[in-house]
Amino acid sequence: MLRRTARTLAALSALLVPAVTAQALVTRVEIIERVPYAGGMSFGAVGPYEQIRGRLHYEVDPGNPVNSPIVDLKFAPRNAAGKIEFAGDFHLLKPLDLSRGNHRLLYDVNNRGNLVMLGYYNNSPAPTEPGNGFLMRQGYSLLWSAWNWDVVPGGGRMRIDLPIANDNGKIITGMINTETVTATTTGPEKCQPVAWGNSQGYQPMDPQDRNEAVLSVRDDPAGPKKAIQGNLWSFDFQTITDVTITRFCLNDGVGIQSGKIYELIYRAKDPRVVGLGLAAMRDAMSFFRFEAQDRSGTPNPLALGGRPDATRTYLFGFSQSGRAIANMLWQGLHVDEGDRMVAEGLIIVVASGSAKGGFNFRFAQTTHHPSHLEGRYFPVDFFPFNYVAVTNPATGQTGSLLDRARTMGKLPHIIAYNHELEYWGRAASLVHTDVTGTRDVGFPENVRYYMVDGAQHAPPATRTRPLYAYSGNILDQRPVGRALLVALDDWLSRGIKPPESRYPQIKQGQLVAPAKHRAMLPAIPGLLNNPGDSEQAWHLDYGPRFLTEGIQDIVPPTHLGNYVNLVPAPDKDGTSAGGIRLPDIAVPLGTYLGWNPRNAAIGNPRYIARWDGSFFMFALSEPERRKAFDPRPSIAKRYKDQGRYVKAIEQAARKLEKERFLLDEDVQAMIARAKQMVWPPVPVENYPFWQMRP
Repeated sequence: MLRRTARTLAALSALLVPAVTAQALVTRVEIIERVPYAGGMSFGAVGPYEQIRGRLHYEVDPGNPVNSPIVDLKFAPRNAAGKIEFAGDFHLLKPLDLSRGNHRLLYDVNNRGNLVMLGYYNNSPAPTEPGNGFLMRQGYSLLWSAWNWDVVPGGGRMRIDLPIANDNGKIITGMINTETVTATTTGPEKCQPVAWGNSQGYQPMDPQDRNEAVLSVRDDPAGPKKAIQGNLWSFDFQTITDVTITRFCLNDGVGIQSGKIYELIYRAKDPRVVGLGLAAMRDAMSFFRFEAQDRSGTPNPLALGGRPDATRTYLFGFSQSGRAIANMLWQGLHVDEGDRMVAEGLIIVVASGSAKGGFNFRFAQTTHHPSHLEGRYFPVDFFPFNYVAVTNPATGQTGSLLDRARTMGKLPHIIAYNHELEYWGRAASLVHTDVTGTRDVGFPENVRYYMVDGAQHAPPATRTRPLYAYSGNILDQRPVGRALLVALDDWLSRGIKPPESRYPQIKQGQLVAPAKHRAMLPAIPGLLNNPGDSEQAWHLDYGPRFLTEGIQDIVPPTHLGNYVNLVPAPDKDGTSAGGIRLPDIAVPLGTYLGWNPRNAAIGNPRYIARWDGSFFMFALSEPERRKAFDPRPSIAKRYKDQGRYVKAIEQAARKLEKERFLLDEDVQAMIARAKQMVWPPVPVENYPFWQMRP
């Protein structure tokens, strides 16, 4: 198996992709709506924007070498010209007068059909609302297009129709495994989808079959599985619009218990050619960046005077979307059929750095991913992890995420960053250490990597987190994202390099085993459940054809061992150190943790939440601190008065601005918030999470 894996990686790294000249194959732009955006609101010097929605019709050449990594492409139906056709939604926001924009195209890889970048960069409360207008004031044209086939309709989610693989009229089948864990305080449920995240899931070849189909339950990722008798469960199908959602139901009178892991293994049918979704992203960017019109003569909405407006394209992905970008890069699908790199700059956020996913395999399930409790078997955290060549001593493999891009001569500039949570729940340290967790690895010159200290996965919504043990983490990480987008543009447009990478390192004593972190953490009052454990990426054998043909022969895969994942060491207050320290961390009112255990009421409190961190406020006064036996100095001890607190916030914010991790507008907002805060601080439920004076 080791020799087989080494040969596979060598073949992937050695694959050469010759230059080809061809049009970016969006054959038709179908515009359904073209209206003023946000009621015609004007955004600074850029002016008003317009909103365009519609469908993109694609045509992929199965004979073009750049498409060779797409799994099952040979089984996709072809048109009379021998090409593969499909279509999907797109959404475009652009300056009404393109000449007033910055001539940059920013593409957001939607997350399970949901639009992300306005919420992230603009603090928008809804997916298409302008929020603070940041991206529009910068002058970006903003593009989304559908890519993952399994999205369930509704909620404005983007959808694409990818073809089903078919072997000359013969239905293709294969064994797949799914895992389901619920988190609810309302009692057991009867039915659950086989794939979470508004995903359809694959249909079984025979819903009545109980020879191959097995449903089991277990308490722990590596724990013993208890098979559920075939007469006590059944497949169930729910139809929404034109989509059939595959579910399973327990008919045992007990139901699906929260916190337990339900694994369903069954023979599925009709795999989609899932990798065409990555090609769709590639070709959408290519069309809007490079082409003046589609094949029928419909102008590119981003063309100005018959010429494409965008001079650069940046590709942004948050969480699952960031993993999709890493997968594209690893397989060279960031280069179009005309041998053009479709995005010069990549922004990969909270994707645990180099994690990939079920985006280009037979029966790939795009929504599943590993976490502390569930999903360890899914093909996400597999070698290589790093942006520089690293050897896996267990297999002899040597490789990096950039091998194919380097062979093609198409290396983009990359800014990647994680929050503390990804080190606990998503094995993020593997992006900058070797697989044994014994040495730092680093990054090549075209990559910058950062960690945001004390931050959970996504921006916080509320303090109260009833499904988890403790109050929620209240750190807003988005100001860092805005500054790093500006840094990426400066890097590519002006040759100004971004800040040097900043992340915890082994040699600095900033990365430790989870058990050591527990020993180092101060005795914070109320913190009673410290699991001292994190997600450890599993080293798995998916079978001999997994890397060469994208086919998983071993279902579920064989667990061969673990890659070693480390976590950031805590500072004296318990918050992580080694990364970017936002003013709320540098001038704290409490301890910010990148993890939060599950509440006992939802089961399995030994395991941590998938996306949530926690926050423990300092005592207001020294008598209160002593009464609680809190080793952390009180707020009164740290800051004599509000004026001292405001001054410290301003100093920390201006320091980060000088280092180019914050923009002036965010610095001013942070200072204003500190001045307006009721003092002593009073926590409230929603943003900005502290009571403010009118």
